[in-house]
Amino acid sequence: MGKIRQRLYVILGLVVVSIIALVPRNTKERVIDAKTGGMKDTLVRRVPINLGLDLRGGIYLALEVDQSKGPVPDCADAIQRAERVVRTRMDEFGTKEPVVQIQGRCRLIVELAGEQDPARARGVIQRTAFLEFRITDMKSLFKDALPQIDAALRKAGIKSRSNAAPSAVAQLFGGDTTHTTKAGRDSAAEANSPGVLSSLLFQGQLPGEYLVPEEQWPLVDSLINRPDVRAAVPRGLDLRWGAQSESRGAKAYRALYAVDSRPIITGEYLVKAQARRDPVTNQSIVAFQLNHRGARKFADETARHINDYMAIVLDGRVQGQPPVIRSQIGANGQIELGTKPLQEASDLALVLRAGALPAPLMIVDERTISGTLGADSVHDGVLAGVVGILLVVVIMIGYYKVSGALAVAALTLYCLFTLAGLALFGFTLTLPGLAGFVLSIGIAVDANVLIFERIREELVHGKSLRLAVDDGFLHAMNAIVDSNVSTILTALILYAVGTGPVQGFAITLIIGIIASMISAIFVVKTLFLIWLNRRPDMVTLSI
Repeated sequence: MGKIRQRLYVILGLVVVSIIALVPRNTKERVIDAKTGGMKDTLVRRVPINLGLDLRGGIYLALEVDQSKGPVPDCADAIQRAERVVRTRMDEFGTKEPVVQIQGRCRLIVELAGEQDPARARGVIQRTAFLEFRITDMKSLFKDALPQIDAALRKAGIKSRSNAAPSAVAQLFGGDTTHTTKAGRDSAAEANSPGVLSSLLFQGQLPGEYLVPEEQWPLVDSLINRPDVRAAVPRGLDLRWGAQSESRGAKAYRALYAVDSRPIITGEYLVKAQARRDPVTNQSIVAFQLNHRGARKFADETARHINDYMAIVLDGRVQGQPPVIRSQIGANGQIELGTKPLQEASDLALVLRAGALPAPLMIVDERTISGTLGADSVHDGVLAGVVGILLVVVIMIGYYKVSGALAVAALTLYCLFTLAGLALFGFTLTLPGLAGFVLSIGIAVDANVLIFERIREELVHGKSLRLAVDDGFLHAMNAIVDSNVSTILTALILYAVGTGPVQGFAITLIIGIIASMISAIFVVKTLFLIWLNRRPDMVTLSI
């Protein structure tokens, strides 16, 4: 009885630990404050077992390095560095248990279970988040170079706009869509007509600022990106578009800024970024803080540019209207986003905190799995598990009678131990994981089949019941350990070389095998000892 009591204590301890692991609990998570835009801690009631993408629904993205904007020498290195940045972003994004992993050499897989806003997730993941501070063209060098730029365009055959308002295609490529009477117009009059670019740009209120009608923005963008136009732009200047259109009167314009090609500072020195609303203008802003080295460099540069205008450039787009530098600026500053929602400011602060991507990423595969499909998968998986367990129960009790009933009783604890193992170690349960769970149910009773058959052989050889039970468990142990260890090794190989779904199957199978060895060997042996202790007069088993 002392030996049985010790075994019961161990089993009771495992049951208590398993129940505690499976009880839903309140966890502290950082979420975005809807009022301030900052991060705050809140209590969320969570079920300990995390459901994977295929059970809960969500987003699956496969990304590769986008080399259309320039060659990337080593895509494998870029993906490895991008994986760290994307993982940091997703950890702050708020998705529970995001999966971010490298597949092959140059592909990054992102799985966000439960996420219902694919567009926002794509934006946060793909945003390069390269931040620069540049001084605008204070000497009007670009304005002085406009005649040479227009001359280069005329030389390329691109004609200026006429009163007949030719099409954008004709403006861009100089195609002759006019009547033959216009083909012989005076060349001197054409030379004196306004230049193509000059006629599309309007001087803004700030140095280096030019306004383009929104409908002409694609045309101007194609012109300024021509190689001959880039060659005519003064050395040391770059052209950058504003992040969004602006309304001036009743018409919409897009701002084009001429800025210094050398930034005075970049976002590599940024250590903190937080979204909030400006208490005066009620606009969305992102307040940032630089590290000590960045603050010293920023202070030195801004001190040399007092009364100059500084453009805040993010991913090649100027954010808002460049502010004037009134005095020396140190570690703190802010990015004004105008009328954009606070959620967008929070996402910008998130990607700035995580750091810039080493190279732009493009989505090569995207799947959105609905919560309904996930619920159907859970239903089908649970149904398969119930059917599997019922078949095991019927076969074990029908064939092994009371001994089979003891194995079925231990099977209940096996299910409890397996689910508790998933919860304790924080593994995610996927649809293949459910398959591994159902498979391990059969493995759980397979050990009992070996033990019972060995007990039958010992009884045939005339051994006493107690000795037959002891020898049956002892002599079947080698076969049980061999089969289970070989299966665990196979599952470990699957986990090492596989991806998400295969890894989910392997993890659940490994935990199930360990739980099955506890239930089939330790628990069933304890139940046998209790039964034999209560029936000392038994001489055989209906096995």
